[in-house]
Amino acid sequence: MNKYDVINKIEKFAPPELAEEWDCSGWGVETGKTEVCKIMLCLTVTDDIVKQALENNCDMIISHHPLFYVPLSWNKIDIYSAHTNLDRADGGTTDTLISELGLMINEKDDFLRFADVHTSVEDFCQKLSEISPNLRYVNNKNTRCLKKVAFCAGSGSEFINEAYENGADALVTGDIKFHTALESPIVLFDIGHFESEILVLKVFEKLLEGINTLRAVEKSPFNHFRENNY
Repeated sequence: MNKYDVINKIEKFAPPELAEEWDCSGWGVETGKTEVCKIMLCLTVTDDIVKQALENNCDMIISHHPLFYVPLSWNKIDIYSAHTNLDRADGGTTDTLISELGLMINEKDDFLRFADVHTSVEDFCQKLSEISPNLRYVNNKNTRCLKKVAFCAGSGSEFINEAYENGADALVTGDIKFHTALESPIVLFDIGHFESEILVLKVFEKLLEGINTLRAVEKSPFNHFRENNY
């Protein structure tokens, strides 16, 4: 198959012009080959991912996170990334997270998505823990019930005030920092950057249905201590 036909499928769904100016979405490595037979899908390209791709005879890697630098050893395989354009696109990263939770989107605002939940904080924690066993949450105002929840997969703590101004009782995202948590006017659910975005591989698989693809084996870099593991 022609690699540019493959990328056209992704860019039709998530146009490059939706990406942030700082984003390095697009071709990270573009070799002289045009035809590809097998594509590896991943969240983040690492040395291990490139090794997996080569060992599995993949000609190309498609990732969510873009490349900000390219080691020379990666130049033997095509690498393409769809990042903030896929986050913004309808049916993209955050939309897939919400769908996985069995919720419906009823409002959108740039990177943010909103859903009505009408449940307790405790019950919502239980629901989120199904996709993020290491869930953390912040509840500065001892909120008990949630009606409207904002979502931003990845790292979305910069949108806390925007979520609050749009009437959300809580925000689901990842990478929440200490001082940000202290000052939050709404409930924050930190499900982890990896956990909130790894579901985006389902989007790639759907877009590339009928094409020979392989999911990379990858996991969050964070390990969590469990006393009964020792």
